[in-house]
Amino acid sequence: MNVSTIGQAEPLAQRLSELRGRAPQRSLDARALAALAANPGCRRRAVLDSAGVDKAAVAGRLGHAAPFGQSPFAIARGIVFEARLKDDGYAALLEPLRRHLGLPPEATALTVPDLLVRSTPAVRAERTREALAEAASAPAAWTLLDHPMLRLTVAGSPAYLEPDAVVVHGGRCSVVEIKSFPVLDGSADPAKVGAAARQAAVYVLALQEAAAATAGRAVADSPYAKQELPGSPELSVLLVCPKDFSNRPTAVTVDIRRELATTRRQLTRLTRIEELLAALPPGTTFDLAPDEAGSPTRPTEELAGAVAALPAAYSPDCLSSCELGFHCRAQARCADSVEQLGRGVRGELGSLRTVTEALAAAAHGGGSAERSEQTEETEQTEEDEAAARLAHAAALRAEALAGTAG
Repeated sequence: MNVSTIGQAEPLAQRLSELRGRAPQRSLDARALAALAANPGCRRRAVLDSAGVDKAAVAGRLGHAAPFGQSPFAIARGIVFEARLKDDGYAALLEPLRRHLGLPPEATALTVPDLLVRSTPAVRAERTREALAEAASAPAAWTLLDHPMLRLTVAGSPAYLEPDAVVVHGGRCSVVEIKSFPVLDGSADPAKVGAAARQAAVYVLALQEAAAATAGRAVADSPYAKQELPGSPELSVLLVCPKDFSNRPTAVTVDIRRELATTRRQLTRLTRIEELLAALPPGTTFDLAPDEAGSPTRPTEELAGAVAALPAAYSPDCLSSCELGFHCRAQARCADSVEQLGRGVRGELGSLRTVTEALAAAAHGGGSAERSEQTEETEQTEEDEAAARLAHAAALRAEALAGTAG
């Protein structure tokens, strides 16, 4: 990193620290990045995540605490399962590696370098980069990077990511995701597998950028192209889960090319964090001003104003992926916004912006006369088309209800 880059990074880091206040920084993990990539238009989440703000604490102070995250039981089960895989020199992990990655039967151990897990994220990321380059230069060896730290630049701000494991052999690497949900009779919950694939795609993207940076090359334009550089990742990941209701591991290879393409496209669309910060009113902060006991003292009206300064892109799926989802839903309802109905409905309604307008269009078969004088011709056409569809749907509903009543 040259001097000018350092000079640019320091003011950005300072500004993000001011936004966060005295609270410790929350790391931007792969789960959060996958959720952010699924909703790249949400400036609120982009800024809060980049600043490391505790969104759950903010939501609680605003009166919209969300039942978000894994249950303590699931977390404990995952810790126990991962510890079992690592007992006796990763003995339980060797069989899935032999079956799916080609680890030879005679191999009884893996090379596991020290990745300085007690150091800062920046130091750990640099050590991981060195260990990955060393392992990639020894194609005959099998190396396991246990909880490596990867660095990925998102909207001009660095994010540090920690996959469960990365196996390096033959100059390439494979991401290993360890999950505690079971594989029953050879199949797992598709929703959970999909979430794991999206999360793993973030790790693969970070590994692609690391390999390209080490080689002094650019990442391949196509996410479906196999990157032929030392240390490049495979475009499939190894998902290791408990078999049935036991703690015995089973594994499956998951192709994540589609998830990788989506993640790359969506993260590229994110506005650079400097531009988002420049649009904030001077003095904006999300500091909860805790007292000596750690309880927040910041007036809720003041905090709500700071949050409202960041435009949100709410949709119902935010409730399961963002700690502020319930707060943003309440805002959408107060504003009568059609976003509360979901992205699909929002897209079908064209230029109609509120639920009241949509209901009026359904009742009368046309848009608001007041709006029609203010909208452009294209928007008016979209509104008329949406109104016609709504009126038709309302007529079908009335007909169905009449038939039921009869």
